[in-house]
Amino acid sequence: MFERLYRQFSNDIGIDLGTANTLVYLRGRGIVIDEPSVVALNTKTSRVVAVGTEAKEMMGRTPSHIRIVRPLVDGVISDYEVTEEMLSYLINKANDTDKKLFRPRVVIGIPVGITNVEMRAVYDAAKSAGAREVYIVEEPMAAAIGVQMPIHDPIGSMIVDIGGGTTDIAVIALSGVVRAKSLKIAGDKLTQDIVSYMRDEFKMLIGEKTGENIKIAIGSALPDDEGEELSVKGRDLVTGLPREAIITDVDIREAMYGSISQLVDAIREVLETTPPEVLADIMHKGMTISGGGALIRNLPQLLEMQLKVPVTVALDPLTAVARGTGVILEHIDSFKDVLIQNTDEISFR
Repeated sequence: MFERLYRQFSNDIGIDLGTANTLVYLRGRGIVIDEPSVVALNTKTSRVVAVGTEAKEMMGRTPSHIRIVRPLVDGVISDYEVTEEMLSYLINKANDTDKKLFRPRVVIGIPVGITNVEMRAVYDAAKSAGAREVYIVEEPMAAAIGVQMPIHDPIGSMIVDIGGGTTDIAVIALSGVVRAKSLKIAGDKLTQDIVSYMRDEFKMLIGEKTGENIKIAIGSALPDDEGEELSVKGRDLVTGLPREAIITDVDIREAMYGSISQLVDAIREVLETTPPEVLADIMHKGMTISGGGALIRNLPQLLEMQLKVPVTVALDPLTAVARGTGVILEHIDSFKDVLIQNTDEISFR
């Protein structure tokens, strides 16, 4: 009786709590929110001015008393209070006004390998933001579920989730992670590489948003048949005046080379430690890449060339983790083995 009332008058919510973007899945409706993980704070009043897209539009354009905060760094909470405010905003925005009799049940994706203290911070922030029950799932597992990998079967599957702050690499079989590695080289690091390259090679200062736009426009992991170029505006570090420069895809590939090489080495390291039987499954089925980083041009071809394993880009890779949390919500009893629910399970040991 209570369960029927709960389902009628409450929303279950899945959250992909990302460094760059946070996505919210509402049970029965799909992904209803996709906003940047950015909060604008008024330092005079300590109040939140804007959250998400509205806050990101303020970046680089705020007066001195407005501070732009990214409360998640490398996939973990760096500012607990701001994260709580952001989660509260997202949960309230996702909740239907006619379904607020009960507080929602929430499933949140986190990077693989974070500490118990960091995991507990996510749990407590969601509880304080209004969640009735909080379930935690590792992001590569959620992504694997989101792209319909057979995680329950005795067959090895490999997922590489390249997000904003972290890349999570996992080999999965029988509802568990066989081998995994998380590294802090992902979309944000590639953007910073471009910003640093423009400063060092072109003596030009550009902002983070411009660096991201360059990455999306002409970034690639391997040379294309036709070279591309882009006009970039910034500040000349010598004169201090505005300046425009023409950059090519070769420049951006050189800027990202070091980080992409480390990413390839990390995937190779996971493959090298994977049990032979599971590795045979991966060689047959290949690996799947998801997250925003999967959209870097020619990255699948580079991985195939370097690792000798077939590579597939997930359908709609940006939403794979969020869709995975949604599948878990719809069939939560079938996925109990992959979840962490109670505070007792998140110790400080």
